[in-house]
Amino acid sequence: MTITIQDNATHTTAAIESLGAQLVSFKDASGKEYIWQRNPDIWPRCSPLLFPVVGNCRNGRTRFEGEWFEMEKHGFCKESDFTVVRQSDHTVTFRLAANAHTRRSYPYEFVLSLTYRLKNGVLLLDYCVENSDSREICYGIGSHPGFVCPLEKEESFEDYQLEFETEEDTCAMPYDLQSLQFDAEGKGLVLSHTRVLPLSYELFRGDAIYFDSIRSRRVSLVHRHTRRGIEVSYPGFETIAFWTPYGKNAPFLCIEPWNSCAIRSDEDDEFLHRHHVQILKPGETKCYPMEIRIL
Repeated sequence: MTITIQDNATHTTAAIESLGAQLVSFKDASGKEYIWQRNPDIWPRCSPLLFPVVGNCRNGRTRFEGEWFEMEKHGFCKESDFTVVRQSDHTVTFRLAANAHTRRSYPYEFVLSLTYRLKNGVLLLDYCVENSDSREICYGIGSHPGFVCPLEKEESFEDYQLEFETEEDTCAMPYDLQSLQFDAEGKGLVLSHTRVLPLSYELFRGDAIYFDSIRSRRVSLVHRHTRRGIEVSYPGFETIAFWTPYGKNAPFLCIEPWNSCAIRSDEDDEFLHRHHVQILKPGETKCYPMEIRIL
């Protein structure tokens, strides 16, 4: 089932599928599409919700309270059918509660909701996790929207750049494609006293660009000259990654705010020991806001 919401003031629209609560379209008043339209030969998804794990676990499994569980990359939400619990012309809320399927890989009781709301042309997202268990729960959570890049046929991927909210002086954590983990001791792409990262496909030879330490909570993907593009604000998330599949010249870039990440070389297999892991006491709820703005 696909739900479409709209902002009558700006004539922007967004469409979300109940399978995975996945954003499948975001269009401006002219009908211009900003979300990657899926192609199974390149990437069959467009905006998966990452929960209760971000990225992969070592050897596809992890431990919760000492007990082993098989865990697929990015968790089970992408294959879970969410229930629509609230809907109007401009907003919709999707909900997923613990069930027999989720308990096979994640032992905790939880309620996960994702609300989409259009206001003044801005798409506001609110990820909320409720601990409905009798014990503390731990989890990772993240967003993975793919944005059309380039926007026009006559443009190239290299015409675009990422512009951060504030000047950054940080280093990306490289992903080891052989051991399938982030190398906590390695050094990847460096941002040295700059707000700008010019794009090229070659940047993604080693998979995602992941900044474990970053000050900005807003980043824009824009054409260097026309200044058209999108802006993503992620005040609810501690880290961010960028990805496009290397070697495919894919016409999109994913902007991925994360809390937690794929397994790191300096982590063991106990999930609670992961960096940026989220913890909730029984009865607690925590929400993670995010915004997408067309420029």
